Amino acid sequence: MLHDLDTAIASLGELRDRPSGIIRITTVEHAAKTLLLPAMKRLLPHNPDISVELTIDYGLSDVVADRFDAGVRLGGEMSKDMIAVRIGPDIPMAIVGSPDYFRTHPIPTAPAQLIDHRAINLRLPTSGTLNKWRLMRGGRETRVRVDGPLVLNTIDLILDAALDGHGVAYLPLDQVQPHLASGRLTRALAKFTPDLPGYHLYYPHRRHASTAFTAFVETVRFRG
Repeated sequence: MLHDLDTAIASLGELRDRPSGIIRITTVEHAAKTLLLPAMKRLLPHNPDISVELTIDYGLSDVVADRFDAGVRLGGEMSKDMIAVRIGPDIPMAIVGSPDYFRTHPIPTAPAQLIDHRAINLRLPTSGTLNKWRLMRGGRETRVRVDGPLVLNTIDLILDAALDGHGVAYLPLDQVQPHLASGRLTRALAKFTPDLPGYHLYYPHRRHASTAFTAFVETVRFRG
């Protein structure tokens, strides 16, 4: 009821000449950094009455119960009763470690060799489990849990830990590319690491499509 009231109040602003209102989005940090913030450069300067609030959350929030207008997740992770709009391309991933780490732990050449390595893992808050790494085995994609002594809850911290030599990390390639180029990180198992499905914006079918929200969706929509 509160969400519907917010929507009704926002719709009053549409009686003016331009879109207005607050748009609340739950997202993961990688999508916020690589897609949403760049899109805001195109949206906000031309729509001074629109405000956008981005909340970083790996917990797959209930957008209705938590009063978000929409969420951002990987393709395939949305509830079936949601509208999903693709906002980005598929995401190349990389398994990386520092040169110092690989001096004492030889670079793996096959996924099975990860059992001999120390992983830096991501904790998923909703399930309480560790994020499984997607790898190719025998021509098929499989999800693997790699054990290790360090568990963190943001990819920025995982990247820092990998640079510090704590172990191998599973991260978006675009986040580690500068460090691969500089030699601070080394990539392993590239041919065994498939791309992840791209990010989608998802929201309830019954959501009132205000002009502000429509402008947001059209700005972030992936044009390919």
